[in-house]
Amino acid sequence: MGEVQSPVGSVDRALLILQEIGRHSRGATLDELSTRLRLPKSSLHRLLGALKHRGFAAQPEPSGPYFLGTEMLATAFRFYENMDLRTLVHPLLTRLSEEFAETVHMAMLDGAEVVYLDKVEAVRSITMTSVIGGRNFAHCTGVGKALLAWTYPTDEAIRAWAERYGPLASRTRNTITSPARLATHLAQIRERGYSLDLEENEPGVRCVATPVFMGKSTPVAAVSVTALKDRMSPARMDECGNALRLAVAEQL
Repeated sequence: MGEVQSPVGSVDRALLILQEIGRHSRGATLDELSTRLRLPKSSLHRLLGALKHRGFAAQPEPSGPYFLGTEMLATAFRFYENMDLRTLVHPLLTRLSEEFAETVHMAMLDGAEVVYLDKVEAVRSITMTSVIGGRNFAHCTGVGKALLAWTYPTDEAIRAWAERYGPLASRTRNTITSPARLATHLAQIRERGYSLDLEENEPGVRCVATPVFMGKSTPVAAVSVTALKDRMSPARMDECGNALRLAVAEQL
């Protein structure tokens, strides 16, 4: 299937211009933008003029390179400062819960723990310790490990985290309590793109989770799909993990 055509061509071209300028930390000239975007210089120049007028593009020197404007950055920062993460992500959680027919969570990292920001329960709900506003240890939950893996992306960083918040509590016989083992485990999560909770927080309960970045370098939250062990075979966990990762990447 080909790329969906934008309903408003001029708006689409303006957005493509901003995307291209954003790839060049030293700016991009009119010639470079024309070549890369395959747009005539005349129409490109008009669009750049409109973007400059609104502050979304800047050209410090006449005939010089173009940069992203201060209003572009200010708009983005205002959005993130005022963003209601739960309102933004909840529709995705609802869709995922319906798609997998399982309970879906969203949580954020707070020191050694995760705080649950939202939860959508499936029709065939199960009893769990997670409640909105509640907490669990990060090192033994799917959402927690997804957050730790990218918030502390090196073995040294995660060992320093474990030294600060340790010793790591054991919730079940499957809980990883060794900082060295946890560091190795988190490296595997980063390579795979999603985390697994194999009855590490609650006996009989398994979970798949992936981070939510929202354009930032470290995750602002993580989203998980949770089910009873009997409904979460290794094959289904892989299926859920890949589908979850793609859904979050496409919508958030």
